[in-house]
Amino acid sequence: MLAMFMAAIEATIVSTAMPVIVSNLGGFSQYSWVFSSYLLMNAVTVLIYGKLADLFGRKPVMTFGIVVFLIGSLLCGVADSMTMLIIFRFIQGFGAGAVMPIATTIVGDLYTKEERAKIQGYLSSVWGISAILGPALGGFFVEYISWRWVFWINIPLGILSLLVLSRFLKEDIEKSKREIDYAGAILLTISITSLMLVLVEGGVRFSWTSPQVVGLLAAFLLTFLLFVRQENRSQEPVMPFTIWKERPILIANIVSLTTGVILIGLSTFLPTYVQGVMGKSPLVAGFTLTTMSIGWPIAATIAGRLILSIGFRITSVIGGISLVLGSSVFVMLSPDDGALWAAFGSFLIGVGMGLSSTAFIVLIQSTVDWKQRGIATASNMFMRNLGSTIGAALLGGILNIQMKSYIEQSDVKDVNIDTTNILLNPEMRESLSSSVRSTLQEGLTYSLHQVYLTVGLFAVISFIFILFLPKQESR
Repeated sequence: MLAMFMAAIEATIVSTAMPVIVSNLGGFSQYSWVFSSYLLMNAVTVLIYGKLADLFGRKPVMTFGIVVFLIGSLLCGVADSMTMLIIFRFIQGFGAGAVMPIATTIVGDLYTKEERAKIQGYLSSVWGISAILGPALGGFFVEYISWRWVFWINIPLGILSLLVLSRFLKEDIEKSKREIDYAGAILLTISITSLMLVLVEGGVRFSWTSPQVVGLLAAFLLTFLLFVRQENRSQEPVMPFTIWKERPILIANIVSLTTGVILIGLSTFLPTYVQGVMGKSPLVAGFTLTTMSIGWPIAATIAGRLILSIGFRITSVIGGISLVLGSSVFVMLSPDDGALWAAFGSFLIGVGMGLSSTAFIVLIQSTVDWKQRGIATASNMFMRNLGSTIGAALLGGILNIQMKSYIEQSDVKDVNIDTTNILLNPEMRESLSSSVRSTLQEGLTYSLHQVYLTVGLFAVISFIFILFLPKQESR
């Protein structure tokens, strides 16, 4: 729970501080890369850590991940440019890949199916605590101390979790020589990175028909096909496709991919809307995100009871409906609606995530045995992280393209996409002329509306797939 708290607070505290970080370091066009770099390494390594946890035990793998995460957090806090911050976020993400899936897997090891439904709900209460503290601390650090503390706050939390982990978690693992699928991990990394570069830079730095985009797409397809071939041949594959033959796991993982896009669309771009379009403070922006993280654990706790009474499928369907309703709020959001309306939509998304994600984890862990529980849990986390990774790149690309197009079509001169840095800085915003400020705010409103239309589409897709979950409960 300590380790999960560290990972959970990272999500809300950084999102709240990002507009100020961008205005301080510059580089609005690189905004989504701060999230994409972290999510990329998280998405790729989560499968490797899950497999290693099945081979060598949960404790050593989780310890390694926390240590790397802390090193990355320390370095992020000393970054003096957007490029350096993105590089250090890669390191942070490399460690973070071990935290959430293995913490969840340990719960699967310690408790029975009936107990897991309740315990996973209790475990999700960690998100509620971090939800309240994360945005509040993020806003406090930004306004009164320094944004660098949004990263350094992880260090005492991580050290405490390491101490507790080393003392109390006991494992008895069979010692034997195991094969690790390094080739599969490398191919997967290259494949996802190539796709991300296309989504982020396509239409912005490179035209869609440029040799760079064509080459990256070719690299993505080639390495993905080689990855599939490698996984079918490997004795210890990073992603054993046999578990995907189980219908509950297949559906749960596909929905986790689409909800990952929704999650990153909200947590990444809502603070930008509240601060840049509505002109509110970082504390207010943090509040709108807090409601999502409050709705999540409340719903997760309720989901633990619903799963036992009405089953996985109906619980997930209710969650899917909440995701669609929450996304609809953001599709209809306007600058005049105020932060409370945004917070309400955020809360509905949190409820949807809490109900569906808790049901999926318990369902998946009930479908496989101990030897596959680590990789099965990790595969679900991987799909959500992959969705967030693709979502950060895709939605960031949509934002950049629409913003660039809007500015080019306006009559205002000496303004480009990176002028948005000034709009996001409360102190510097007043230095902009009324015409420039109006153009940037209107452009940001229009661009973020396109982002939320895409988020709404993914919510509908998620709901449709949930309907395909089997009615008969897993063993």
